[in-house]
Amino acid sequence: MSAWDAIRIAPADTVATVLRAVSEGEELRVQSGEGEVRVRAKEAIPFCHKIALLAHVPNAAILKYGEVIGEAREEIAAGQHVHVHNLRSRRGRRTAQSSAP
Repeated sequence: MSAWDAIRIAPADTVATVLRAVSEGEELRVQSGEGEVRVRAKEAIPFCHKIALLAHVPNAAILKYGEVIGEAREEIAAGQHVHVHNLRSRRGRRTAQSSAP
């Protein structure tokens, strides 16, 4: 069994990936390059899904791998499950930069 419950891949990441299924109310130990971060799960989170490490307002960038992976569809509190229900992916979307000749 791992000493960590979740992993933050890059120091700037605003989410971490849980390393096991998590129950609501659990305090998680998150491995981070800057040491340990702790966050309490506000809801159950499936294995390998994301947990918010800080609060996000609607349209705020969500970072994983040190990159923006999408934006918040709604307010997301620290400790909430982050997935397609509250994350708008930027993958495959055209932007002004990507559509320029």
